[in-house]
Amino acid sequence: MRPLLLCLLGAAAASAQPVVAPTPQRAGDAKGDDLAGYNIVNSLETGYRFRNVDGNLGKYRSDVNFGNGLRVLGSYLTINSKKPGSGKLFDELVLSTQGLGNDPYQFSSLRVQKDKLYRFDSVWRWMDYVNPALPLANGQHGINTTRQLQDHDLVLLPQSRFRFLLGYSRNQQDGPAFSTLQFPDARGDEFPFLENVRRTRNEYRLGTEFELFKTRFHILHGWEYFKDDTRAPLFSPGPGANPNDTNTLTRFRRDEPTHGQAPYWRIGLHNEALKTFTFDGRFTHTTGQRRFVVDELAIGTGRFGAAQNRQLFAGGSARRPVTTGNLTLSWFPLERLTLTNHTALYNTRMEGEGSYGEFSNAVAGLSLLNFQYLGIRTFANLTDANLKLNRWLGLYSGYHFSERRIASSQFADSDPPARLDRAEQTNRLHSGLLGLRLQPLKPLRLSLDGELGRADRPFYTTSEKDFHTLAARAQWKTKRTSLLGRYQTNYNLNSNSLFVHSARNRVASLDAAFNPKPFLTLEAGYGHTHIETVTGLAYFSLGDLIENDRSLYRSRLRQVRLGVQLQMARRADFYFGYHRIQDAARLGLSLMDQAFPLTYQTPLARFSVQISKRLRWNLGWQYYNYSEERLAWQNYNAHTGFSSLSWSF
Repeated sequence: MRPLLLCLLGAAAASAQPVVAPTPQRAGDAKGDDLAGYNIVNSLETGYRFRNVDGNLGKYRSDVNFGNGLRVLGSYLTINSKKPGSGKLFDELVLSTQGLGNDPYQFSSLRVQKDKLYRFDSVWRWMDYVNPALPLANGQHGINTTRQLQDHDLVLLPQSRFRFLLGYSRNQQDGPAFSTLQFPDARGDEFPFLENVRRTRNEYRLGTEFELFKTRFHILHGWEYFKDDTRAPLFSPGPGANPNDTNTLTRFRRDEPTHGQAPYWRIGLHNEALKTFTFDGRFTHTTGQRRFVVDELAIGTGRFGAAQNRQLFAGGSARRPVTTGNLTLSWFPLERLTLTNHTALYNTRMEGEGSYGEFSNAVAGLSLLNFQYLGIRTFANLTDANLKLNRWLGLYSGYHFSERRIASSQFADSDPPARLDRAEQTNRLHSGLLGLRLQPLKPLRLSLDGELGRADRPFYTTSEKDFHTLAARAQWKTKRTSLLGRYQTNYNLNSNSLFVHSARNRVASLDAAFNPKPFLTLEAGYGHTHIETVTGLAYFSLGDLIENDRSLYRSRLRQVRLGVQLQMARRADFYFGYHRIQDAARLGLSLMDQAFPLTYQTPLARFSVQISKRLRWNLGWQYYNYSEERLAWQNYNAHTGFSSLSWSF
């Protein structure tokens, strides 16, 4: 559900509260110092973080995860040649870091360039991710991994008509994870086991950019390699979740390596040779290949004390060619009229030989399932028009069409002659858009947009079928005051012979900023998100098919944000912020539902004083409070803060 996802992402972005450190005010002169033909600006903040957690430490680590210790909270360095192109090895160097040392989320970026010769960009990120998943499987599921991501790009001859591109990226995840296994069958017990997560992805890139016939071309060839060598050995037997049964697990092993590669081509073009017509195109093709094996062995005893063993094997190799292309044409027949047409094609196939086999002495048989093919093809065409009637009035309209075809086939049995099951479904979506832009006064801007869509055969019950959206936006902006109000609503109804799905969501927000004095800034914001879904259910209970039941979900999410920034005597800065999120979600079946109230709030305060021209002292405090009524054992409150020095050398 595209509009719903956009609303949720918008609400998540609005709820993001920056942590109290690093300090935004930097030490030293903003104009920097001159040295050997370069201008240098630098600031380094180092200090001590502290925390005090009362309540569920695992939930705190999943949400925040800041701990005690010394670290480099932030740094910033720029070196620029005073005259363009006069640097010997480089003309610009920009280095910034955040949280190096002990923070769970560390970041650094580097740019070095020499005019007309090269430009090098590098980004490195390190994340310590902890998720105890306490409400699941009696707390026996969890993950504690570190992920390192890095991207490096080199451009040779960046200002010339012919540029050469080289790049490398790496994504690596390592660490332990816990899960559970049900043995020996659906009536067995749950046993915990440890996994050793090992996943890596490497990507190499080589390409060029050039201009020909007033058209800019971008051609890139890349090679991507992926490996997942996660293993799950059972080091020692352990009791199951139910200590009163006779099920035991004495030996367990699971190996599931997955290796793949995906060489690809990417071509882009852009042309603005004519004042009344432009076009952009982007085309990609990937020939992915992957090989996988799942080899699992479990040995123990059943509920009657008899020896049990279960063996699973799944493996195969597959090809996944993916081709995409899009072309955007823009026409300006009049000075105030813009016509845009966008055509896109997406085609992916998964084809190969995959087999799943299971043997259990409980049923004394071997079952096999073979997979053969899955293909998804999507074609979309979007036409939009923008017309500015006069200085204060503009109109927008559009028509969007897309068609998606999903086809699959698999062997239903392995005994000759093998029977091949095929399935195919095509869905067509038509939608119309209409919008209005107003500026009745110079500081006031208004906009109103609507979309109406109809789909004939949506693939999932919760997919878009008969939907409409409305969005409104109002902004008032002067030299000292800024007000921004937004409202969006989306309704979707999807019904067929078995299920009825209805989804409604409304999002409203208001943000304000006020600068009554040059040294004082006030900020405030309020957001409200209302989501309600009703979905039909059909399931088996005690061997009978239950129909005409439904699942209910209601969420009323409210967010409040406040901020005050004060500059005192031109040497000290003080900031206070407060953010509160409150949700009254309700879940249930049929007419019976339960409420799951949730409250999350975090005030913070930061003080920074300039001791000398090159030295600042910083002090910060932030409080986290998480509270659930139904799952009170997940609640926690935490005091975090820091004391640091920012200095320029």
